Amino acid sequence: MAWNDSVLNLIKTREIDDNIGRRIQKRLHVTEDLVQRLGLEKELEGHTGCVNCLEWNSTGQLLASASDDFRIIVWDPFRHKAIHTVTTNHHGNIFSVKFMPKTNDSLMISGAADYMINVHDIKLRETISVCSCHASRVKRLAVCPDAPHNFWSASEDGTIREFDLRTPHVCRSDGPNVLVSLKHCFGRLAEAKCMAVNPVRAELLAVGANDPFVRLYDRRMMGLTTVQKAEQQLGESGNDLTKTNHLADGCAEYFVAGHLRGRHSIHRKMRGLASTYVTFGANGRDLLVNLGGEQIYLFDIYCKTKSQYFDFKSSPYYRVDDDEAGTSSQECSSSMGSSHPNGYVNGTRVPSRWILTMLEDANADPFTSRPALPTRVETLRLSANYAFEALDYSHAVRLYNDAINLCSDSAVLYGNRAAALMKRDWDGDMYAALRDCQKTLELEPNHYKAHFRMIRCLHELQWTTAAADGLRVFKNKYPSHAQNTACRALEKDKELAKAEREEEKRQRETGAPWELNLQLFRQIRSPQEQIWQDSALDYEQRFCGHCNTTTDIKEANFFGEDGQFIVAGSDDGSMFFWDRKTTNNIRILKGDSSIVNCLQPHPTYCLLATSGIDPVVRLWSPLPQDGRKDDREVSNKDIAAKENQRRMKADPFDVVLMNMGYNPEQVQPDSNGDDDDEDFMSRMPPNCQCRPS
Repeated sequence: MAWNDSVLNLIKTREIDDNIGRRIQKRLHVTEDLVQRLGLEKELEGHTGCVNCLEWNSTGQLLASASDDFRIIVWDPFRHKAIHTVTTNHHGNIFSVKFMPKTNDSLMISGAADYMINVHDIKLRETISVCSCHASRVKRLAVCPDAPHNFWSASEDGTIREFDLRTPHVCRSDGPNVLVSLKHCFGRLAEAKCMAVNPVRAELLAVGANDPFVRLYDRRMMGLTTVQKAEQQLGESGNDLTKTNHLADGCAEYFVAGHLRGRHSIHRKMRGLASTYVTFGANGRDLLVNLGGEQIYLFDIYCKTKSQYFDFKSSPYYRVDDDEAGTSSQECSSSMGSSHPNGYVNGTRVPSRWILTMLEDANADPFTSRPALPTRVETLRLSANYAFEALDYSHAVRLYNDAINLCSDSAVLYGNRAAALMKRDWDGDMYAALRDCQKTLELEPNHYKAHFRMIRCLHELQWTTAAADGLRVFKNKYPSHAQNTACRALEKDKELAKAEREEEKRQRETGAPWELNLQLFRQIRSPQEQIWQDSALDYEQRFCGHCNTTTDIKEANFFGEDGQFIVAGSDDGSMFFWDRKTTNNIRILKGDSSIVNCLQPHPTYCLLATSGIDPVVRLWSPLPQDGRKDDREVSNKDIAAKENQRRMKADPFDVVLMNMGYNPEQVQPDSNGDDDDEDFMSRMPPNCQCRPS
């Protein structure tokens, strides 16, 4: 069945093919046309505080919401009426609410800032059980249809606990219902922020914490324990966790964006990194995380994608003078995790020599044998190049994404997108550009522009030894470019970086507060935790444009039964829609007067429930095509995304001012319209430009 078939053709095919019905439902659940028509259907009023969580029942006939007013309301979303209202025993903000499976939607659970978990009979409108095991705020609850009597809780006390409604339960903080103790893994500061159960493999549990890593646990290899022994061990050994492994080897797998596992990922302009929401796709293999202080990342739990690794010393062009012999080029590997001597790069087996230094002639022109691009792709490439020359890097990236989606084996497209990402320079862009450079070199091993851009990326990521080794290889392989302005500028930047490293070392020795905290954070990891972090897997896709710094309950979700779209809330009061195939933002709608936190798609209809700071629940559905303009739509998506990236990079006090409408860091563009602080691309001569090809 062709992807461009019309709805009428699909329905006609269903009349003669019974087996196609399910495919049609998955295909037409949510389409781009429906997303473009999405508008506000109704505001459900009933709460008197911020609505912090939403939950559909399994059939989509009921919608539950919970709020700072300590109440749970169960709605009929189609009649826009409240069916049940439960005034809970909570005396703290309710952060999570769930329907218990296979109870005819009569039992619900809730977790709140008062450290409590309540079990409610919503038909009787009363609380039938209270669990007080946690020692801090309960941020997320999870249930599983295959285990209808069980539920799991994630708390800022660092524990994941398991409960069984069939067994008598006596609440105490040292109770034997702890599945995971994160404090056992990386110390007293560990907090669990979110979690999700895999819908296909219920034994898999994803957990997000107050660090960049997403942890995937296999419950079949784990048993319940208490936190008493953990706390006792921590108390006896201070922050030494060298003998406190409490999980079976092999029961966990970690995921992290490759640029966030290094030494600079913990303290970044006073911003902490924490997963605010994790969820699985319907297929069970897609894992989506909304990373507070950063972007949204999609991981494939079955495709073992390794972080970028570079061993320039294996190159035949790596020649070191006796007086230049230095440290290993594996600094980037050690800062990101363990090295990969087995020759795996990004999860793919490659020859032992690094991909750039395959035995092609270094003087060969990589452009002479380049095949022509399809007409549509070539048009997109030229449009992207024009946007790049006009300094509109966000639009250029968007167009290159579209082109790569249509032609995924073109080196020029990856190389050009790398240049645009480097110029745009949003959080994670430099690492994404590094990945594009490597892809370019896999397709065209002698693409010297990609080689030089890659070195610049390594330098900007502060993987300085690898950058130095790469620059040495570049000079030896392309001697005609060894003395140009770009190389000299990079050499100068290397010296400046060396001086900065020496200053950082001096600050560590003098005890700069944030450096001490960083050292403490790194020293208290258990050996087991270090192994898991060092072997963490890289992301498959990245979605940018929103801002997630103000609240730690901000969600991101799949929209469409096949996960065709990604949706997320933002600190600017908007909700963002991305096309999954291209990663482009396709629509922005104003969803709250302040912040959109929750977005829960209906399980079978093109219907979206959202909430945030406003005391209402909003329902969004496709509106009639009557030509009316939606006042809630944000017309310029690139400008909105750029402002959000600036908001994320701002000082926290500046963010408060920005929320009040004042931009303390606004920079007036120069006469050329470029507001970059440092245009390192412009220092490159025409024969080694980072302009798109």
